[in-house]
Amino acid sequence: MSRSALRNTPSSYGWISIVFHWLMALAVFGLFGLGLYMVELTYYDAWYRGSLDLHKSAGIMLACAWLLRVLWKFVNPQPQALGNKAWEHKAAHLAHGLLYLLMLALLISGYLISTADGRAIEVFGWFELPATLTLANQEDVAGVIHWGLAWTLMATVALHAVAAIKHHWLDKDKTLVRMLKPGA
Repeated sequence: MSRSALRNTPSSYGWISIVFHWLMALAVFGLFGLGLYMVELTYYDAWYRGSLDLHKSAGIMLACAWLLRVLWKFVNPQPQALGNKAWEHKAAHLAHGLLYLLMLALLISGYLISTADGRAIEVFGWFELPATLTLANQEDVAGVIHWGLAWTLMATVALHAVAAIKHHWLDKDKTLVRMLKPGA
């Protein structure tokens, strides 16, 4: 694989951006599904504790990936938008910004839920992320915010997917294909 296939070009995404995109998409869907499953468990269910630990650890790893992806986005050129509709370019830019902000807010609210009791988050037994802030009703307030943000993120992701499919099937441009392989 050539070095140029790793980085974005003015016309296509590189492998690093593509892998970040799809791994984070899988993590977001997985965490959302696990979150839906977890809230139905009771304290006495066999996987109650394990699902919480997995959700917290995967969330911290997603936060690390989010940070790396944002850094990569700033040091790497972004491919030019396809099509000639200015409103679509603006809408896409706003939607991408919203996706990043929702993920960040979701990660922060999850951290606040997990550390509300003052205990650190153990991440897959590799390291601990300390609690830094504990406020009255922190777990409850952050929990409501986390729930709302998760559903808002899923709605925004659905809109993002519909837009990609629209570009592929109706506009017949390479917007979707560019996120599948470099040089497309």
